[in-house]
Amino acid sequence: MNVPEFLKGATEISVDGPGVALSFEIGGFRINITETVIVSACIVIALTLLVLFLTHDMKKNPEKKRQVIAEWAVETVDNLLQNTMGKGYDKLAPYIAALFSASIFGSLVSLLGLRSVTADYSTTLTWALMSFFMIERAKIKESGIGGYLKQFINPLNIVSEAATPVSMSFRHFGNIAGGMIITALLYYALTGVSTAIGLAIPIFTVGVPAVMSLYFDLFGSFMQAFIFINLTMIYIASARNDD
Repeated sequence: MNVPEFLKGATEISVDGPGVALSFEIGGFRINITETVIVSACIVIALTLLVLFLTHDMKKNPEKKRQVIAEWAVETVDNLLQNTMGKGYDKLAPYIAALFSASIFGSLVSLLGLRSVTADYSTTLTWALMSFFMIERAKIKESGIGGYLKQFINPLNIVSEAATPVSMSFRHFGNIAGGMIITALLYYALTGVSTAIGLAIPIFTVGVPAVMSLYFDLFGSFMQAFIFINLTMIYIASARNDD
């Protein structure tokens, strides 16, 4: 029986990085426009349009559900900041909200058949470096340049500081990329089981990979985004007590 290719399941495993959509050179440097860059740009555009839609024609007393949703989102972020960091960090709310939204949607695009941008280490490393610079700025603002530099007399503090963005980025990237790989391995294994017992169509791949994908794509995505912004807030808030 001839079975269409899309019904044969996973016949091989391929774990590659993001595909390159466009490549060119500038001043001897090769610039690659990967699918991560394209998907990330689409997410930014989509989030911008969503914010514009929710905040359009706002009234002092909410008259539309979209304004209620917008106000609820703002209050949620403000409460999270106050509960995690205390008072005096209201200006950080837009960054935390943007970081959380980019992380969530960057991971959930896998449900649309796209590659999660958070499964690309360059994405999570960039976010971690942005947070790291904000953390260091908070420490300098609190202790002054002299007090900040004094901590590096101990070489272990240099290692500790450098490890912050690395640990934050690897935690987020590792969980999302790991979930993607585990789901692919499971799909391949269940295809192999179906083939081993002589089934032309791998019926064992129906259901189980989908449940695993829901766990990694939904629960895992929300957890990693929440952990990432919480680490950012905790590190910045702790700068007040750093000597």
